[in-house]
Amino acid sequence: MESRDLTVEFRSGRPSYMVLRGTYGQRICQAFRVSRQGVRWRFWRLFNHQYVSAFETILLIETIFGTQLRDYAIRISKERYALRQEILGLGFQPADSLSSAHRHDEAAGGDRN
Repeated sequence: MESRDLTVEFRSGRPSYMVLRGTYGQRICQAFRVSRQGVRWRFWRLFNHQYVSAFETILLIETIFGTQLRDYAIRISKERYALRQEILGLGFQPADSLSSAHRHDEAAGGDRN
């Protein structure tokens, strides 16, 4: 995406969806260690399923509770992202397990900083 070889296009329909366009040949396949079909499948799964589903969930919650929770959710998600960045060298771990370990360290009197 940074080299502008790839772009994301909006396709209208019922439902609408996003399409990955551009040259995603050998370099992209090597970076993600998947075939061209794998790149397409992962894009579809991430952008059209998970990303859009997250917004559907947000709309549902905000319809019921209002938008006042949005600031909390953004703050928590930024904290979780920061936790993931701290342990990036250890590989991916769910933020919930990281925050549980952090709370356990604090309860034991330790400080991660």
